[in-house]
Amino acid sequence: MSYVRNSAGVVAVTVIAAVIAGCSGSSSGAHSGSGSTAPAPVAAAPTESNPPGDIPDNQVFVAYRPTGGFTGFTVKVPEGWARTDRGGTTVFTDKLNSVTIRTATASTAPTVASVKNTVVPQLSGHVKKFASPKVSQVTRKAGRVVLLTYRGDSAKDPVTGKVVRDAFERYAFYRQGHEVDLTLSGPVNADNVDPWRTVSDSFAWR
Repeated sequence: MSYVRNSAGVVAVTVIAAVIAGCSGSSSGAHSGSGSTAPAPVAAAPTESNPPGDIPDNQVFVAYRPTGGFTGFTVKVPEGWARTDRGGTTVFTDKLNSVTIRTATASTAPTVASVKNTVVPQLSGHVKKFASPKVSQVTRKAGRVVLLTYRGDSAKDPVTGKVVRDAFERYAFYRQGHEVDLTLSGPVNADNVDPWRTVSDSFAWR
């Protein structure tokens, strides 16, 4: 009888030890699993590209001096842009932006009223979806000028066929019978305030 009781005690101790070992192994496995599922490092946000039409901050500007027609002025334009000459009009373009310079003779200086009554109707007739014209007088380094801002559709891209909604700034400079119209254009959502101010402020008579 004593032998049976001892055997039972041994069995009981063996079962308890096995249970403890099992719990210990389970606990160890849980810790091991926790370590293997640690959160991965958060990836850095990708660099955001400029909106379409933004002129780079490091854009260089160079002086344009006309050599034909009326040559009595200079104005800075972005370096490297393609140039096209059509009579008294010169256009500099790059991607979705453009700088247009048009010269003409005029007996009187343009005014807010004359631009509203003459220029706005002309533009509404040939600028597709012409809208939101606003005429004001502003000051640039060359003096007081008449500014017309408006919106319109660009010409269709010959390759992609896409049409861009453009914002326009048209400055009318006048001196001694000569008018120079400086028009800056680019996509509506482009942030070109500083580049356009550099161009319009650079205009100077000579």
